Amino acid sequence: MTLPAIDWAQPWLAPYRSSGEAVAQAARHAGVAAALQGAKPVPVPTPVPDFVHQDALPPGRAYEAHIFQTRSVPTRDNLHDFFNGLVWLAFPHTKRRLNALQAGEIAHAGVGAVRGPLRDALTLFDENGALLDAPPALWRALAARDWHALFVTQRGLWREARLLLFGHALLEKLVTPRKPITAHVLLPHDMSAPLALDDATTAGNFDADWLRTKPFVPLPVLGVPGWCAENTAASFYADAGVFRPLPNIVTA
Repeated sequence: MTLPAIDWAQPWLAPYRSSGEAVAQAARHAGVAAALQGAKPVPVPTPVPDFVHQDALPPGRAYEAHIFQTRSVPTRDNLHDFFNGLVWLAFPHTKRRLNALQAGEIAHAGVGAVRGPLRDALTLFDENGALLDAPPALWRALAARDWHALFVTQRGLWREARLLLFGHALLEKLVTPRKPITAHVLLPHDMSAPLALDDATTAGNFDADWLRTKPFVPLPVLGVPGWCAENTAASFYADAGVFRPLPNIVTA
């Protein structure tokens, strides 16, 4: 399989570059599942599951339940599953935690037309989520969707911030960067405290009751300083179709 050209120098790919380039090269000859399997760390046992071809997923079995039961990830030869595998390699404890919560909900309620609040939140983060460690002033601006404060008046504070893109669909979209691409940033319980972004700590921060509230705030990622050459101009953030204000809430 030939993957589309990926610019590994992009800042959002930094956590995945070390394994990503090698996996992409190997996938050209072996396919995505085999390439990811070959990139698993040694020695074993490892928290990283096995990567198997999509055909290993029996008809009618829920994908997340299958991963939990077999400790293997059915993988297609496409860019979406390629990035999913890279996130598994980089953050196996966090991915296992998300999968365990998904599987628990499936075991409890089955698979229906509606996922329910927890599975909705888990899927949203797994596909499109991000983690931010930032000074409180940036958190306040982001939560208020005060884009001018976040990216213009408080721009210098981004030197003290770190944004980690976790969602594999989000990473897939950014292979072709576009201004409207938006991450769902997980709000921490305490925005004044530093947020550790290592795998084990991140996994421990996923609380089911908190996630049911969908504690996410949108962030157009190309607005991050250093992530797009055009955003050095303040006018970049004047596009209300991308940098949207908080909706007005009308009460009776």
